[in-house]
Amino acid sequence: MEIRPHERKSHFRFKQFTVAHDRSTMKVGTDAVLLGAWSNVENATSFLDIGTGCGVIALMLAQRTASSAYIHAVEPDHESSLQAAENFENSPWPERLFIRHTSIQTFNPSLKYDVIVSNPPFFNKSLHPPDKRRGYARHTSSLSFSELIQAVDRLLTSDGRLNIILPSNEGLEFMSLAEASAMFCTRQWKVKGKDHKPWERWLMEFRRNPDTTDYGEIVISGNDGHWSDDYIRMTKEFYWIL
Repeated sequence: MEIRPHERKSHFRFKQFTVAHDRSTMKVGTDAVLLGAWSNVENATSFLDIGTGCGVIALMLAQRTASSAYIHAVEPDHESSLQAAENFENSPWPERLFIRHTSIQTFNPSLKYDVIVSNPPFFNKSLHPPDKRRGYARHTSSLSFSELIQAVDRLLTSDGRLNIILPSNEGLEFMSLAEASAMFCTRQWKVKGKDHKPWERWLMEFRRNPDTTDYGEIVISGNDGHWSDDYIRMTKEFYWIL
C-alpha cells in the first residue's frame, strides 16, 4: 500500500519534519507510516530501524520518543543511506538519529536494542522489476526472513520488541519461522485499504516471552475515499492534512 498519488513528491512534508525520497529505493508509503505510528515505544530508549530507506520510520520514532532515546538505522543501498542521512541532519533531532550504510547481516554494534522496527523485503517468488535497486530493496534475496530473525535475535535486548509489517501470507510464514526461533507474536493487527477489500497487511510485534496477543484491525479509508477515524487517530500527529 502506498501514499496517495498526489502526495508522491520529491519531498514529503510532515508536521514536524520533511522527508526527501526521490533518490531512495524506499519512498514514503502507507506501510511505513503505519509501522512508525503503530510500534510500541513505551519504556524504550534504544531503537533500530532495519532497511530505513529514506528514513521516515526512524524520524517518526524520534518524534514519538523522549530526548534521551536514540535511533540507529541501517541501509544497504548507498544512495538511500545518503538521503536518509540528509533527512536526519535536517530534522529537529539530528543528535538522536544515526545511520550506517551496511546490511543488517554485517552490522555489529556494541549494544543491543529495546525496539527493532523493519518494513522488510517480502517478494520471494516473483521476478525482480526492471529497477534493480528497487527490486533489491523489496526482494528477500537481499534479506531473507530467516536472516532477519537471526539479526533480531542477535541485536534485541532480552525483553525487547520487534515490530514489522508484512502482507498476510508472508506474515504467516514469518510468524512460523519466528516461533521456531523462540520469538512470539504478542500484537497482531490486520490492515486493509478500503472497507470492501480483503485484509492485505499485518502489523506484528514479536517478543521472546509469549504473552496474550493483542488483536486489532484498521481500515485506511472508507468506500467514499475518506480516511477512516481510526487511521486519522493513528496518524494525526504526523500528517498536516489531519
